[in-house]
Amino acid sequence: MARTSIVLAAIGLSAAAAAFASDDNVATLYRSSVAIENARLHIATFDTAYGFAYNWENCQIAAELFQQQPSVKVRYWCEKGRYRK
Repeated sequence: MARTSIVLAAIGLSAAAAAFASDDNVATLYRSSVAIENARLHIATFDTAYGFAYNWENCQIAAELFQQQPSVKVRYWCEKGRYRK
């Protein structure tokens, strides 16, 4: 429960600072799907003004925390840049 709250807080803080970030500093969290083959579903965009290293680290932490939840059957990963279909 506490880890999920931390992840959600990090996502909220990232969204709040979105207006200040350059696209070069953005990291985006995706996940796969058990129902859709080769799915690449957008979960969150980390685009604070603190730079790419900060955004990337928070994205990686979120991916790890989501992945470690019991019974998770999908994969979580980060990519540099804004969400792309």
